[in-house]
Amino acid sequence: MLGGSLVKLAAIVGPTAVGKTTLAVALAERLGGEIINADSRQVYRHMDIGTAKPSDHDRQKSPHHLWDIRDPNDPFSLGEFLPLAESAISDVSGRGNRPFLVGGTGQYIWGLLEGWNVPEVPANLEIRRELEQEARGLGPQSLYQRLQSLDPVRAQNLDPRNLRRVIRALEILRITGRKPSSLGDRNGRGGEWLAIGLTMDRQKLYRRIDDRLDAMMDQGLLAEVKRLAELGYPLGAGPLNGPGYRELGEYLAGKLSLDEAVRRAKFATHRLVRRQYAWFKTTDSRIHWFDAEDEDLVERSAALMVDFFGAETPVVQ
Repeated sequence: MLGGSLVKLAAIVGPTAVGKTTLAVALAERLGGEIINADSRQVYRHMDIGTAKPSDHDRQKSPHHLWDIRDPNDPFSLGEFLPLAESAISDVSGRGNRPFLVGGTGQYIWGLLEGWNVPEVPANLEIRRELEQEARGLGPQSLYQRLQSLDPVRAQNLDPRNLRRVIRALEILRITGRKPSSLGDRNGRGGEWLAIGLTMDRQKLYRRIDDRLDAMMDQGLLAEVKRLAELGYPLGAGPLNGPGYRELGEYLAGKLSLDEAVRRAKFATHRLVRRQYAWFKTTDSRIHWFDAEDEDLVERSAALMVDFFGAETPVVQ
């Protein structure tokens, strides 16, 4: 039952590239855990390198759930994520293991932990076409500015260049007459939850992001983007409007040099970090924050989880 589970749930949260997956896999191996994805882009197939999905090696160490469940042209919303995540949590717990929710999509994390009741607002294609036409005529920024004036809270948590989500927010507002940020009552989960947050010095994190993107290019990110285009998925739209895919799509279209595309992708990921910290504030007392560079990170976070889950938590030597 959505939002009504009595199962204990641990979440590992924080900005991109901070090391959430590495910690989650180490803890899952040690504590009998299974990992449930809470990254809005890792749900999509064919987007492996650019979204930094867990490696095959990591997936062999512990079971992973909610990866590769949609094609890149299929919409996927919070309303769809919540029941799928609750089902996975129940399944993991039912087999005697510990569910670990891992990701950096704040809306997904808090929607689940706080037990949001998200009303289903069906798509209105007429409104969407109207807004898309307006974006072509006046520019996407005009729609974002309108959203800022109508629902600044929702606008703050969106990338101004993510036209799909901006249009969806304006669509919901038109259909319901309510601000999208006000929808979704928070009833709280029926079970307890623990949130562990990873953070690090911002400039160090930016350097880590830049190094990771360079590594992604060496691993074949450009080839991945080319393959997505060959499969017919529109680069710069939907989930392919995210950092890396958008800029390399512009390179393939002849709009940017490769060096400039990579540089812009790095800065776009820096902006993503700032938005993620708006969801996961280091002043939030509900989150147990750890420095990602702490040499005792695994030991300290494992001790916290054992205390949370109780004596029945299996500890694998």
